Amino acid sequence: MQLPSLFWFGISDQGLTTFVWIGFGLSLVVLGGYANAILLAILWVMYMSIIHVGQIWYGYGWETQLLETGFLSIFLCSLLDGRPFPKCRPPILVIWLFRWLGFRIMIGAGLIKLRGDPCWRDLTCLHYHYETQPIPSPISRYLHFAPHWFHKFGTAWNHFIELMVPWFSFGPRRTRHIAGALLVSFQIILIISGNLSFLNYITIVPFLACFDDTLLRHILPRAIVNRAERAARESEPSRINNTIAVALSVLVAYLSIAPVANLLSERQMMNTSFDRFSLVNSYGAFGAVGKKRDEIIFEGTEDAVISGDTKWKEYEFKAKPGDPNRRPPFIAPYQPRIDWQIWFAAMASPAEYPWTLHFVWKLLHNDPGTLSLIANNPFPVNPPHYIRARLYRYQFAPLGDAAWWKREPIREWLPAFSTDDRQFRQILESMDWLD
Repeated sequence: MQLPSLFWFGISDQGLTTFVWIGFGLSLVVLGGYANAILLAILWVMYMSIIHVGQIWYGYGWETQLLETGFLSIFLCSLLDGRPFPKCRPPILVIWLFRWLGFRIMIGAGLIKLRGDPCWRDLTCLHYHYETQPIPSPISRYLHFAPHWFHKFGTAWNHFIELMVPWFSFGPRRTRHIAGALLVSFQIILIISGNLSFLNYITIVPFLACFDDTLLRHILPRAIVNRAERAARESEPSRINNTIAVALSVLVAYLSIAPVANLLSERQMMNTSFDRFSLVNSYGAFGAVGKKRDEIIFEGTEDAVISGDTKWKEYEFKAKPGDPNRRPPFIAPYQPRIDWQIWFAAMASPAEYPWTLHFVWKLLHNDPGTLSLIANNPFPVNPPHYIRARLYRYQFAPLGDAAWWKREPIREWLPAFSTDDRQFRQILESMDWLD
């Protein structure tokens, strides 16, 4: 109960692969418009099981946000009828719970900024954010070099959207529609300006609860509108569903006490779960903004002895900056998790991110699974004899330059290791990583 997960019943690498492919297949069914409460409950339990064993790799705020969104979605659907337009109507209380989720997401993000980095209060955070965010996009470079007044306006607009607009999602119809349009468009802007995994995509979902049929009939294709109107005439409220929705609302109200207290606290924590099933959580993002961008570059060599003439070859990752001439990618909603973790590691020491030693060990053996996580293998025939990691300071190259980045070396981040290094092997053995 402290760490609920189906994997307590046992798992293997092959079993985990099968598990995620089953989840992917069931998700495609939902994406096709066919969903009932049972199917969504299965998906919720499966994803919770992954998060609770994923450790730092699944320690992001949008993981629990997906769990909370998925949990509410269970009660939006019919118990058994999985058709796109079932006979029973979705309970209106669940719609309001989605609005409550969206409200907490935005208010939490806004308050953590005001209480965090002073650059949010003096409207200068966007001078740095586009360059120092985890995985910049090609648009990030152009935004970074925008005028300072543009950055100040963007920061002020951020505060307006996150701290003011969410209150109107509970208002009258027209006010609610305007609030929903502003909140959704804000997330779309964030999608374009960076690669924040599926955070912005999943955040759009609760904001859709701001809209109703009076608006959607003017936006959606006529065939869908006609089918929805016919289903509305034929459907009836379900007493059982409404009763369950009332019970759910009481549960969410009770579980909201700790998140609301956290919002009001001067020691506000972001992306925190207060219950073991992550049913009602606290959220927030970028309470602090880095002013400089440091990157870890892993390098290998086939030389048996390291000297001043040693030729080092760089490993390139799929998304994070490496080769200064390579264009940043559009990769969200996919999240290259190893790239994200290396972004965090660059702000710390190897002792705080010991998995990087295991990563080096795998590279020293040309491990296929590890190499599948990165963009290139500079040693396709024989594995390298040594691997090291160096820290570089990266900055966007001025607009007009052929290169996307300019960089300069700072210091060594990891010394050169080989499979013959006794101390290296002892560290790995102590962590049961010598395989």
